This record gives sequence, C-alpha cells and structure tokens, in this order.
Amino acid sequence: MRLKELVKKIRSKNAGPFLLTIDIFCSNRKTFETIIQKITKIEISRLYKIPKKQIEIFPIKDLFIVKITIPRPNIQGSSKDRDLHGASFGIILEELKIK
Repeated sequence: MRLKELVKKIRSKNAGPFLLTIDIFCSNRKTFETIIQKITKIEISRLYKIPKKQIEIFPIKDLFIVKITIPRPNIQGSSKDRDLHGASFGIILEELKIK
C-alpha cells in the first residue's frame, strides 16, 4: 500500500527560503501510530537524497499529524527554483510503500 492510500492528506509548503515542511494528516490514532513507525529519517533520506542529519520529524499526537522538515534543494526564488511555494515535494512521499 502507498502512503497516500493510508492517510487523509499529504501537503508540502515553504518553511522559509531554505526549508520545506511536509505535513501528513492521518484520520485516526491507529493510522498515525503506523505512520510514525514507518516514516523514518532513513526513508526520507533515501527518497529526497539528503543526509539524515538534515531531517526533522515532529509527530503531533493530539492532531494525528506528522510534520517533516527538510532543506530546500534550491533557495526559494533563486534561478534554479522550480517550485516557489514548495507544493510539489509532498508528491514524492505519497508514493512511499508502507508494509
């Protein structure tokens, strides 16, 4: 099963000009607990090709949300930036296979 089939919504957005935040919205506690066990810095590092030490994962238990912060591949608004709002980065995570 892919992550997008398990959760309510996945979105990404800017967290300043140098960082991105990816939010995973779960519909219940059971799904949330599964996600926080499966979404690791190792998986994020592999998917986004960034070092584990640059990844932060924040589970918000009361809201069933997992927030992931990663560095932007290019500074927001630079000539190499192809996603000014950071909205397309969550799509990569949607395809993650959850066993």
